[in-house]
Amino acid sequence: MSGKPIRSGTSVAKLVEKQMRNWEIARAQRLEVPEVRRKVVQPFIALSRKLGSGGNEVAAALGQKLGWPVFDKEILQTMAGDDDLRRQIYQSMDERDLGWFEETVRSFMEGAFRKNDYLKNLSRTILSLARQGSSVFVGRAADRVLPREAGLRILITARDAYCLEQYAGRRGMSKEAVREEWERIMEERREFSRKYFHIEQDDPARFDLCINRERFTSDQAVEKILSAMRTLHLIG
Repeated sequence: MSGKPIRSGTSVAKLVEKQMRNWEIARAQRLEVPEVRRKVVQPFIALSRKLGSGGNEVAAALGQKLGWPVFDKEILQTMAGDDDLRRQIYQSMDERDLGWFEETVRSFMEGAFRKNDYLKNLSRTILSLARQGSSVFVGRAADRVLPREAGLRILITARDAYCLEQYAGRRGMSKEAVREEWERIMEERREFSRKYFHIEQDDPARFDLCINRERFTSDQAVEKILSAMRTLHLIG
């Protein structure tokens, strides 16, 4: 499961069930070693990517290397819209989890959050997943929901021309045939960030590390990200 996003509703439910079993095992192991201070959330990676930059490939490779689940846009959207899936996660939390969770969610309940059920559910989903265990989050402005000091925020990017060419190649179509679709999706992502989080999609100040895929391969990008995580003591 780690490192490979799954998109269908049925598969997402199975992913959540399997991951909850993994979290239960990890929690039992943590309880055997007394902790001086409980972490607010487990270390995470929040990865944003320009369409066609190969960000999903980098996220999958990170999940494989770290043994962490990868929650991409499709999975997070499915979970935000599925009451039963979210209920399964909440039921797996202990009292300390729930106390922290409710307090944190209340801090978001202002403005757009209070008026938008999807945004509230998305934020609850991201926070509860990060509370349970280390994960790679792809898209959906997860970096704006999670505490900054607890994880690493990554932007995978490249020039428009490069990204369009790569996107067209993956679709097996010409650049001219996919240009309108590519531009539409890019604008939808920008509008999501502006509308709900009042940020620009590719503002470099949002991120701890920006990687240009025209200069670095997927493997090289992964090594740079892992090095940054070690520097920040997010992994051993």
